[in-house]
Amino acid sequence: MAEFNFYVPIDVRYGDLDPQWHVNNSRYLTYMEQARISYMQNLGFFDGKSFLDYRLIIADTHVSYKAPIELGQSVRVGTRTQKIGNKSITFEYTVEDETGAQVFATGEVVCVFYNYHTHATESIPADWRRKFSEFEGRDF
Repeated sequence: MAEFNFYVPIDVRYGDLDPQWHVNNSRYLTYMEQARISYMQNLGFFDGKSFLDYRLIIADTHVSYKAPIELGQSVRVGTRTQKIGNKSITFEYTVEDETGAQVFATGEVVCVFYNYHTHATESIPADWRRKFSEFEGRDF
């Protein structure tokens, strides 16, 4: 998998573990969510103050589990924009150790551009496409 431009370190907590003493499968989506929010803040799309102004709602998720994560392992999540449609953005993820040598999971999340005030979908604005393109080094 090609290098990601954005990574977030994840602290694996005791509460993330299941009875088998590895990170529960549901936590991977939480880790990806944490990375996506940080990614959006880094690009200036979200100030972290009002989730009604976040503008994205989840439409679809996929996770491929490769290896278990155990308590004490250093983890990071890479996030990037894979595709931008008319009203949707597909984000791609890698959940890996801090060096990138071991991949624990890969994922994909499709978000729809959504106005929480009017409860309606909207088209992706041109300035969003431009910012994503500049950051990722490719045209959307």
